[in-house]
Amino acid sequence: MASASDRSPIIIGGLPSQVPDFDPEETQEWLDSLDAAVDERGRERARYLMLRLIERARARRVAVPEMRSTDYVNTIPTRAEPFFPGNEEIERKILNATRWNAAVMVSRAQRPGIGVGGHIATFASSASLYDVGFNHFFRGKDEGDGGDQVFFQGHASPGIYARAYLLDRLSERHLDGFRQEKSAAPYALSSYPHPRSMPDFWEFPTVSMGLGPIGAIYQARMNRYMHARGIADTSKSHVWAFLGDGEMDEPESLGQLSIAAREGLDNLTFVVNCNLQRLDGPVRGNGKIIQELESVFRGAGWNVIKLVWDRTWDPLLAQDRDGVLVNKMNTTPDGQFQTYATETGAYIRQHFFGDDHRLRAMVEGMTDDQILHLGRGGHDHRKIYAAYKAAVEHKGQPTVILAKTIKGWTLGPNFEGRNATHQMKKLTVDDLKHFRDRLHLPIPDKDLESGLPPYYHPGPDSEELQYMHDRRRSLGGYVPTRVVRGKPLALPEDKTYASVKKGSGQQSIATTMAFVRLLKDLMRDKEIGRRFVLIAPDEYRTFGMDSFFPSAKIYNPLGQQYEAVDRELLLAYKESPQGQMLHDGISEAGCTASLIAAGSAYATHGEPLIPVYVFYSMFGFQRTGDQFWQMADQLARGFVLGATAGRTTLTGEGLQHADGHSQLLASTNPACVAYDPAFGYEIAHIVQDGLRRMYGSSEEHPHGEDVFYYLTVYNEPIQHPAEPENVDVEGILKGLYRFSEGTSGSLPAQILASGVALPWAVEAQKILAEEWNVKADVWSATSWNELRRDAVECERHNLLHPEEEQRTPYVTRKLASAQGPVVAVSDWMRSVPDQIARWVPGTYQSLGADGFGFADTRGAARRFFHIDAQSVVLAVLTELAREGHLDRSVLKQAIDRYQLLDVAAADPGAAGGDA
Repeated sequence: MASASDRSPIIIGGLPSQVPDFDPEETQEWLDSLDAAVDERGRERARYLMLRLIERARARRVAVPEMRSTDYVNTIPTRAEPFFPGNEEIERKILNATRWNAAVMVSRAQRPGIGVGGHIATFASSASLYDVGFNHFFRGKDEGDGGDQVFFQGHASPGIYARAYLLDRLSERHLDGFRQEKSAAPYALSSYPHPRSMPDFWEFPTVSMGLGPIGAIYQARMNRYMHARGIADTSKSHVWAFLGDGEMDEPESLGQLSIAAREGLDNLTFVVNCNLQRLDGPVRGNGKIIQELESVFRGAGWNVIKLVWDRTWDPLLAQDRDGVLVNKMNTTPDGQFQTYATETGAYIRQHFFGDDHRLRAMVEGMTDDQILHLGRGGHDHRKIYAAYKAAVEHKGQPTVILAKTIKGWTLGPNFEGRNATHQMKKLTVDDLKHFRDRLHLPIPDKDLESGLPPYYHPGPDSEELQYMHDRRRSLGGYVPTRVVRGKPLALPEDKTYASVKKGSGQQSIATTMAFVRLLKDLMRDKEIGRRFVLIAPDEYRTFGMDSFFPSAKIYNPLGQQYEAVDRELLLAYKESPQGQMLHDGISEAGCTASLIAAGSAYATHGEPLIPVYVFYSMFGFQRTGDQFWQMADQLARGFVLGATAGRTTLTGEGLQHADGHSQLLASTNPACVAYDPAFGYEIAHIVQDGLRRMYGSSEEHPHGEDVFYYLTVYNEPIQHPAEPENVDVEGILKGLYRFSEGTSGSLPAQILASGVALPWAVEAQKILAEEWNVKADVWSATSWNELRRDAVECERHNLLHPEEEQRTPYVTRKLASAQGPVVAVSDWMRSVPDQIARWVPGTYQSLGADGFGFADTRGAARRFFHIDAQSVVLAVLTELAREGHLDRSVLKQAIDRYQLLDVAAADPGAAGGDA
């Protein structure tokens, strides 16, 4: 890790407008010298001198303003390029074979009867960028550590498969199974990097676009966190993220650059494939995306390496004494450069070089073909190697390499640089012949003119294959490879959960606090306590977790270099390089990226971590749902806490804070096991089972299950009962158990409630018995989602196995002997409890908080949505009347008695909340 002295200062520049000039005569001399340089040698020479002065000033550690943008040339000058240690001729042959197989694989995927698509052009532009990494930089896992972590650009996956084919990691049958994950199984390849689909191959999912950059930043940070806490030696691991220039428009791509610079993550390199094209057209047709990104990254504190031109430009730039060529490069927009990529050498001579006699003179001795092949730096192995070497050796800052390429490079004139190239998937016979000739491959015409185009493999004994294997052996094994080395954890004994199961006595606490109390006990466990990773978006105090500050401390690689304002208090804010808590600021996206990196550490580094991410429930699945999908794809594990849950429970905050649907959003994620517990003892059993499933071992899942747990907890203080004797643990975990049987009344009914609604159900039970002669049982529905998931699986099995004994959903079996109508209530929209309606025997009605939330008392809000205890009573009476057990006149009586049409008449309920 870089020391503090290696890093950029906090203040990196600025004109001294408030500083008096103590020597105006000396100042004037400097200004006169600049004027003379402009007058006698011209603006370009003066500009050069100024840049050299700035460069020297930085070398002498003078704080001068940071340059946000530099000339449109390579950052590393030719004279500073290191020796290239590879065999460029062999590497060219390897790359040509890879290019061919990647394109042919996608083209064959368009064969009649299949037509599953694919993308050719992205890898074609970035092939050299990957090849240099594979041959010289990407570390594998054979040394027993995590190696390097490489986030491959999603649309470039065909090239990664093609290289794996050459290395005999994949067969032709695998390549022909591209995008046919079920019909071609077990010889199937996922469309993009999907670890869940290919758990031995891919490590990091990078499509949806924009999630790769933020994932890489927080992976690099997690590497440092694990190293600082002594959990894993990650000192050799480097994180590489291959990205698209169009992808950088996504907010997630650039939104967290500052944390990488702030924490000096020099173990991180972004490689932005600047082919100047989005999916449909130019990224910045009228501008210059490389210059724009340079300004953004420099401004964020990153080291920037521009890789714009290949070696064919070096002689021309060496002649550019007046700076006219650099000026032309600076002023030519990207859209025009794309036109040059599709035009002839004569066109380039006329339009790029032709408007200045000095430019024309530079290329007088060059043929049109030589001008045509003046190339872009992202296709030059030596230039790429120089950039990568400089990146990994740079200390104190993360590095971004902005590599200029051509989308569809080498695929021929119908593909290269064309706006439609991203959507072009099939090569014609003429395209194939041109492509083959460009790559110098020994494939006869007859193999291209009939049937499917063939793959090319130089043979296991060829020098290319021997070279590839030798390079990977020297770098520690094959990449990408996902390995699960993490061993199951020794889990806490039952006594660890005892205090929470005792209830809260006479004290009223929120379920958030019940969870925090349990977490504190778990973190004391000598086996797993240090593996917990606490994550929150600047809300630890909101969730009552400030009690962790003095003991667990907040992770900061620089420690706490100031005296905390609350240092005299018992719960003082404390930062430490070995801190256990990740305080990611107001960034749910950053927190979720930390969650994913920590939750997959069992595979990435062979060391299980147990992330606990606590957030405002409204801002979880709704704001960062795409990342939760990424988490599922990456097979990450951990606990996700939607605190301040409920549409009516978080008083005073209003519309955009009132979560009434995150449980429904969670239900769409197949890896998410979601619960809505009401009491502390339910939380204890759910967390204990989650630890067992995710971090324990079973015959079916020797390394744990690839799921994560979502618990919605609330900030409303209630009294938590002690765990009942002979509590139905199976029911808690499966989603439904009888909490309280009715004790009086002659008309039977059932009330299902979850989370904060359970006390309303109990109150309704009492009112129904005392005032309406109804004997209602109250059930705690700890998970509507798990009940539905079980029922769907039963129906699926019954559909496909009609000859076998038909399965009955758990909810149906549980309620089979329950008499009377069933009313479900929660602080969620009705769609949440409605998930189980199909499988509930008898009459079923749900109550819910449908619509926008608002600021008011809890009682008023619940009366408005008609989910309070009195509204539950009305719903039960309504269903009994529908069944003919009551006269409908009682319904109007109930409405009038409880003033259900008057929101202001409701008891305001408990005020405030302790978390």
